[in-house]
Amino acid sequence: MTQIGKTGEYLTGKLLLALPGMGDERFDRAVIALFAHNPDGAFGIDVGHVRQGVTMHALLEDLDIDPGVAPDCPVHNGGPVEPQRGFVLHTPDWSDGDTMLAGPLCSLSASLDVLRAIAEGRGPAQWLIALGYSGWGAGQLDNEMQFHGWHAAAGHADILWTTPTTGRWAATWRAEGIDPALLTPQTGHA
Repeated sequence: MTQIGKTGEYLTGKLLLALPGMGDERFDRAVIALFAHNPDGAFGIDVGHVRQGVTMHALLEDLDIDPGVAPDCPVHNGGPVEPQRGFVLHTPDWSDGDTMLAGPLCSLSASLDVLRAIAEGRGPAQWLIALGYSGWGAGQLDNEMQFHGWHAAAGHADILWTTPTTGRWAATWRAEGIDPALLTPQTGHA
C-alpha cells in the first residue's frame, strides 16, 4: 500500500469543500477526498455527487464481473477528468499492491481486483465507487483556494461512511464548526 501524506503533500487526506459561488457548476457543493497534493498538483475524488443512471450492478456487468453479493448502489461522479475511469474509495482493511492510503480518511484502489473482491464478499468493509476524478496542475489548487474556491476540511472519515451522499457537504461544514447556511457566495475586499 502506498502511504500518502508525506512532507509536501499538506492537503492529502483532507476533504475539499467547494465554496458557494465558486463559479464552476461542476463543483457545486462538491466534497472531494484528496489523495495527493504536492508541488506537481493535486488529485481527488468527489464524494458529494452521484452519476445519474449508473449503478454498481450495471458497472460490474459492463466489466463482465458477476455482481455476486455486492449491493446495487449508485456510482459517484468522481470528477470531470477521465469520466470513464473507475475508482473505489474504501476502508484500509483491503489492499492490493497499488492501493493508495490518504491518512485516516480512506484508501483508494483502481484495479478490477477490488471490484471482484466486493462482488465475492471478501472486499473492504466499507466502500464507494466513483467514475472520474478531479485534478489540478502545479499550483492550480493553491491559487483557487486563495480566490474563493475551496475550503480544506479535516478528513472526516465518519462523514464519508455514515452520511448520505447529498448530505456530506453540509455535514462536513458542520463538523468544521461552520453553519453552511451562513456561507456567502462572494468574498469581501478590503
